[in-house]
Amino acid sequence: MGTHPSNPSKDVLTGRTLLDLVQDNQALLSMPIVARYGAKLPFLFKVLSINKALSIQAHPNKKLAEELHARDPKNYPDDNHKPEMAIALTNFEGLCGFRPLGEIVAFLEALEPLRELVGEEKVREFVETIKSTEGDESEEAVKKNKAALRAIFSSLMSSPEEKMKQAADKLVVLATETSFSGLGLPDSQEHPPSLFANLVLKLHTQFGPDYGLFVLFFLNYVTLSPGEAIFLRADDIHAYLSGDIVECMANSDNVVRAGLTPKFKDVDTLVNMLTYDYAPIEQQKMQPTEYAYATLNRAGYSFGSEIMLYDPPIEEFSVVRTVLRGPGAKATFDPLEGPSIVICVKGEGYISVGPKRMELKEGQVFFVGATAECVLQTGEGIDGEEEFVTFKAFCEVEDVEVNRDA
Repeated sequence: MGTHPSNPSKDVLTGRTLLDLVQDNQALLSMPIVARYGAKLPFLFKVLSINKALSIQAHPNKKLAEELHARDPKNYPDDNHKPEMAIALTNFEGLCGFRPLGEIVAFLEALEPLRELVGEEKVREFVETIKSTEGDESEEAVKKNKAALRAIFSSLMSSPEEKMKQAADKLVVLATETSFSGLGLPDSQEHPPSLFANLVLKLHTQFGPDYGLFVLFFLNYVTLSPGEAIFLRADDIHAYLSGDIVECMANSDNVVRAGLTPKFKDVDTLVNMLTYDYAPIEQQKMQPTEYAYATLNRAGYSFGSEIMLYDPPIEEFSVVRTVLRGPGAKATFDPLEGPSIVICVKGEGYISVGPKRMELKEGQVFFVGATAECVLQTGEGIDGEEEFVTFKAFCEVEDVEVNRDA
């Protein structure tokens, strides 16, 4: 959903693309948005339903995106960066960011096929470095750790394919016969060794021998319940494994892939672009807050309706999740100096912009132009158990100098 030229949204009635519509009438975007981003939406809005794992990947920063697009426009179709946010609709699982380095050490020490693939000498060097800086959070120690992480990850990703296949066969046998128990791995109720053994078997069933079977030991395993979210900056490594999510990102279709995919892979670029930041996954999870620029009517409050804001640390987009419960529940959104896209993901109700009122049902999408008040409302005939759930992606920028005579 958006104006990306590879697949812009279309007006159902006229067939015109949203890109054409906003270029012909730039007031729909607002002059500050046009001044900052040009005559297009600065964000891309998606719903992903993940039954088979999506690739080990990262999205380039702005400078790298420009270089990749100039060099290979077929595989990198635009010159924009792509920070993104994922909000769970159902239970979700994924791999996001490098896990704490002590955990990587534990996997390397416990799993012989992983050590064989990376190389025993590389493993020894990495373990010695990480143990030598344990408890040291100085800038010098972090720099040293990142260099060690980059070296061992590069060794993994550059290992010969035949060697990877042999190691994958051994890893699958080990997972099948032991469920990784008794190997010295940390055992917690949330993350028992069998969880990672099952992940190996699941991904092997989906993709066969693949570097992704080993990358998962370097990345944080994350689960989200409905309504929980994560934010991924450009150059953050990740892979989505299962679940349904609403996703919002900067207006880009650039993906650098390195595993768990039949699509174009660019391993060297991925290895060289990553930040090699390492941290527990809790640091990437987002906490929504109440949205201050909308009001609920009394009926909405009485049945526990809510309007929650997911506001990542970038300007291109924010997302509001609105849950209206009960008959006549209504949310009124103040006008914005920027565009919005609204999608209904559950139930049905009405959307009003000015005097125009239309039905809004699950799967339907509406574009709302700048400076327009928007109202969402349930019907009068529903009971208090029914939910009308929508997501609204929007952009509003401040402190932009606009030449209004241009």
